[in-house]
Amino acid sequence: MTFSSKDFNRTRSDFDVVLPEKIIHKNVCESGENQQFNEERQHPVHIVDVDSKTMSMTIGKLLVDQKTNKHRHSYETIIYIQQGVGRSIIEDKTIEWQAGDAIYVPVWAWHSHHNLGSQECIYIACENTPLLQNLGVALREES
Repeated sequence: MTFSSKDFNRTRSDFDVVLPEKIIHKNVCESGENQQFNEERQHPVHIVDVDSKTMSMTIGKLLVDQKTNKHRHSYETIIYIQQGVGRSIIEDKTIEWQAGDAIYVPVWAWHSHHNLGSQECIYIACENTPLLQNLGVALREES
């Protein structure tokens, strides 16, 4: 069946829960997986591996004075700084951050992040990447 905007009122009021096989990823940061992904990003990124079809979570680290490549993507990102201090450049706006802050990166905005502190920065990033991948519209570009 195909729906269009006129069918908004035909949205179902019931739903069957389908519990996926993988609903826990133990010891996320202990896993040695994702080496190629880490090398491309040039900093450690631990991908949370659960069966979500619409959102993703990663736990990343920036070493002292380390910065990410300037990049952009078609998915939204909210980053929570768990440890450290630094700076992000999002398009033409520079923001300073520290542990406890959250950063929003809008769709297709050029951005990079830089650890300015004396300890590694640890952050948690939540994105709607799987949703866009499943729709065939997820894009990422490095500068």
